Amino acid sequence: MADPQSNAPLRASAGAPTSGVIHVRTRLTADFTVISNALAQRRGSAVTVGVAAYILSLPDGASVSIAALCEHFTEGEILISRALRELEQAGYLERRRERLPSGQIRTRTYFYDVPGGGLDPDPDGPDGPPEPPKPRGPQKRAATTVTPVSAPAKEAVATPVQAETETPIPLAEADPQAIALLAALRRVDPRIVLSEREAARLAPAVTRWLAAGLKPTHITDHLTAGLPDRFLTRPAGILAYRLKETPLPLPAPAGSAEPSVRPVVVPMRNCDGCDRGFRAAEPGRCRDCRAGDQLRTAG
Repeated sequence: MADPQSNAPLRASAGAPTSGVIHVRTRLTADFTVISNALAQRRGSAVTVGVAAYILSLPDGASVSIAALCEHFTEGEILISRALRELEQAGYLERRRERLPSGQIRTRTYFYDVPGGGLDPDPDGPDGPPEPPKPRGPQKRAATTVTPVSAPAKEAVATPVQAETETPIPLAEADPQAIALLAALRRVDPRIVLSEREAARLAPAVTRWLAAGLKPTHITDHLTAGLPDRFLTRPAGILAYRLKETPLPLPAPAGSAEPSVRPVVVPMRNCDGCDRGFRAAEPGRCRDCRAGDQLRTAG
């Protein structure tokens, strides 16, 4: 007679936890990323940990701009930029500004497995990645030489230096109307994704345009019309280029001008000869009476 069979699950092996998660691990030999427990178990925002894990999984040279991250995640640019700021403050992310031989300044992003860890040697050079330029006295705007090109291409190529060298202001001190206008540009062109820092940097120029009398719809049309098919830099650089020149203020309405001086009205007089009314500066005789006097004198 065969032994009786039971459908009851087998008892867990000795030492297994009676509650909580039980890991079922698989040994991976490809397509995996090593993340430190300090980062994976970091307290705070889950978006920050998720962004860090995603960046670690990308190959070298991949774009980690706010726009690129917003295309991957469902969170908006505000949460993504906040996560990048937290990673930068914690020492996982570092942005270095480097000067090119042409005089332009570019920003390179480094991400560390462990905060404060050394950089791996650069395969393109024995000394590793270049160091950021050292400050030389008061900071000055970098001069660039730009080859004349078409307007959209000029905006896409020549503006990163200008956009990077402007001094940002705190977002809380920016004009709310200007910030709202810049945030609404994404509704017109979904590619125009701005970070909080970029919006705060562009807000003063938008405020000057509003103060000059331009309507928000006119400013939106100017900033979004004729954009290039492909952005070679952040859209903030193009917007900064288009907001570079402050428009002339609108002339004052005609009704607000001071009224011109009215001419002096000659008073009415009564003719000394016929008592008919006429206008004259001094009392006397009207024109008809003077003409009659002249005829009588001539006759």
